[in-house]
Amino acid sequence: MKAIWNNSVLADSDQTIVIEGNHYFPPDSVNQEYFERSDTHTFCPWKGEASYYEVKVNGEVNKDAAWYYPDPKPAAKEIKDYVAFWHGVKITEPRAVATGLSDNADLKK
Repeated sequence: MKAIWNNSVLADSDQTIVIEGNHYFPPDSVNQEYFERSDTHTFCPWKGEASYYEVKVNGEVNKDAAWYYPDPKPAAKEIKDYVAFWHGVKITEPRAVATGLSDNADLKK
């Protein structure tokens, strides 16, 4: 899976965890050069307090477009520090996964 915004890959992993329809990317799959911590926090009754990142690419800012749980409740411990996205960040599947074809398959009509 890839998280893409403003023509840049923010995260890339085949080890995302899907919760409530959101792909959570492992911390080591995130391109930190595009992220800046935000002061925003929200609360989920079963996951705990979420912290946010602003995403900055090519001089543009997408405020609070990514979130993570630095200290999740026990029920959500598997997503500790994993990053999820919204606000226009596209989550895409690699072509080989989406179609069952290799990345270099010839797709003639």
